Amino acid sequence: MEKVKKKKVPHTLVILAIIILCAVVLTWIIPAGVYERVENAQGVEVINPDSFKYIDKSPVNPIKIFNISMDGFKKASTLIFVILFSGASFNIITMSGALQSLIGVVSKKTESKEYLFIPILTFIFGLICTTQGVNTFIGFAPVMVMIALAMGFDSIVGASIILLGGAVGFSTGTLNVNTTIVAQEIAGLPPYSGLSYRAVCFVIFYIITNIYLVRYALKIKKNPELSPMYELDKTRKLDSSSHDEFNSSMNLRKWLVITTLFGALGLIVYGGVKLDWKLEQTAVVFIWLGILAGFAAGFNPSQIAKYFVDGAKKMVGAALIIGLARTVSGVLDAGNIMDTSIHSMTSWLNFFPHILKGPVLYIINIIVNMFITSGSGQAAAVMPIFAPLADTIGLTRQTAVLAFNFGDGFCNYILPTSTALMGILGATDIPYDRWMVFMGKLFGIWVIVGSILMVGAQIINLGPM
Repeated sequence: MEKVKKKKVPHTLVILAIIILCAVVLTWIIPAGVYERVENAQGVEVINPDSFKYIDKSPVNPIKIFNISMDGFKKASTLIFVILFSGASFNIITMSGALQSLIGVVSKKTESKEYLFIPILTFIFGLICTTQGVNTFIGFAPVMVMIALAMGFDSIVGASIILLGGAVGFSTGTLNVNTTIVAQEIAGLPPYSGLSYRAVCFVIFYIITNIYLVRYALKIKKNPELSPMYELDKTRKLDSSSHDEFNSSMNLRKWLVITTLFGALGLIVYGGVKLDWKLEQTAVVFIWLGILAGFAAGFNPSQIAKYFVDGAKKMVGAALIIGLARTVSGVLDAGNIMDTSIHSMTSWLNFFPHILKGPVLYIINIIVNMFITSGSGQAAAVMPIFAPLADTIGLTRQTAVLAFNFGDGFCNYILPTSTALMGILGATDIPYDRWMVFMGKLFGIWVIVGSILMVGAQIINLGPM
C-alpha cells in the first residue's frame, strides 16, 4: 500500500510570524480609526461604543516589527515570569512522583467498580488539569489502557479517562495560569475572578462527559464488537514495566507534596479574589511552591535547583509565544486599525440577536484555535481584540474570557494538531479516525453545552468577581 506523506504543521511561532506579516500588510489597506476610552465602575479602561471615528492612515513599516515585538515582550514580562515559575514548580512536583502515585492508588482501589472507576479517575485528571496541560500524562496513557482492557472495556475508554477528564479541567479554565490568567490580565480583570461560574461550568461538563463515557464503556463491555478498536485491541500487547512510578504507593513525603500543592493553589486564588493580588504575587507563590515541595519530597538544594531550571526550560516556548503574540496587537495598535477591526466586528455581530453573541464568540474562538493551538498564544492574540469587542456589543469582559476558555480548550480533543491528543493516541496506538468515531458526537454535545453556558453568562452579566 502506498504510504501517504502527512503534511507537517508549521510551528506556532511560524504561524504567529505569518499573522504578524499579514497584520502589517493590513495597516496599509484598512482605514485607521479610534474609539474613545473611558474607565468603568471597576476602574478598567473600556471602549465608549458610540465614539468611533476614522483618522489618517499610519501604516507600519515592516522594519519596525521587531521594535514592536520588544515592546510586546516588555508588556508581557510579568506574565512570562509567572509561566516560567509555574512550570518550574510543577516540574518539581512531577519529579517527586506524588501525582503519579496518587493516580495509581485510586486506579487500583476502583478498578473493580465500574461506576466509580471512570468518574473518580476523570475527576482527578480534571482537577490536576485545571493547572496543567493534559500532555503531562502521555506516559500514563498505556497503563490506563491496560487497566481499562482488564476491566472489559476498550482502549478508547482508557485513553478517554485521561483525555476527557483533562479536557474538562483545562477547558473550563478554573485555575489555569497559561490560559485564564493570561486572558484576564490582558482584559484588565483581577486574576481568578469569575471563578465560581467557571467552577459551575466544570461540574456541568464533568457530569455530561462522564454520562457519555460511562454509557459507552458499559455498552462496549456488553458488546465488545461494537468498539471501533475491537480488532486492534484483540492483538494489543502493552508493556507496563516502564511505568513503575504509577505503581508506587503514597507515603508521608508524597502526601506533604500534595498538601503543599493544594495549599499554594488555594493561597493564589484567595489572594487574587480577596487581597487584590497581581501577577507579581502569584509568581512569588510559585517560587515558594517549588522550594517547599522540593524539600517535602526529600530533594537536596541542588536537586531542587536543577528540577526548577528544567521546569522553567519547558515553558520557554510558551513564553516566546506570548511575547510574539503580543506583537500582533502591537502592530494593529501602531497602524491604528485595531479599533477599526473592532468596529467592523461589532457591526457584523450586531446582526445576531443579543442572546447569541456569547455563543458566536465561542465559535469564533474554536475557529481561531484551529490555527493557533497554543492556549497562551491564542489568549495573547485574540484577547486584545475580544476584550474591547465585548464592550461594544454589550457583553462583559469576563464573558469574553469564558468564550476564549471554551473555544481554546474543547476542540483540542478533535484537532490532529493537538500535542496532547496525538501524543496520547500515539502512546496507546489508537488511530485518529477510530478516535473520531467515538469523539465526534461528544464534541457536538460540548459545543451545544458551551453555547448554553455562554448564554447563562450573558443572562447573569458575568462580572469580574
